[in-house]
Amino acid sequence: MKPLLTFFFSFFLLFSTSAQEIEIRFDHYAILAQNLDASSNFYMEVMGLKEIEDKTELPHIRWFSMGNNTELHIIENKDYSAPDEIGVHFALRVNDLNAFMKKIVDRKIEFRNWFGLVGRTNARPDGVRQIYLQDPNGYWIEVNGE
Repeated sequence: MKPLLTFFFSFFLLFSTSAQEIEIRFDHYAILAQNLDASSNFYMEVMGLKEIEDKTELPHIRWFSMGNNTELHIIENKDYSAPDEIGVHFALRVNDLNAFMKKIVDRKIEFRNWFGLVGRTNARPDGVRQIYLQDPNGYWIEVNGE
């Protein structure tokens, strides 16, 4: 009887543990950069990200806050080239897309829409306006309005 009780107790613990809902949230995105300083400056000055403490304390890595406890980690690798494919991108949201577009135009940074039209926006299927631009490493960044 004792082995049978042990079996049912173990089965119950296993089932009750696996039945719990697992919550998955976005934590960070890491990119490789040929020039750490140029890339870091772009994300601070153009994208407006705030640099945070790099817990690795390694000289070739810098961390940036993307809000809501999410981060961007930039890792220097002089031999890396990002794929030049707009479908491989990460997306950020701004509260004023027109002001952001003016900011990057003033800095002579080219942007385009999903269809490749330079200086133009397009709307996603849900109606949100968006643009795409590349960072100094060639990574595509989607920027959405609210």
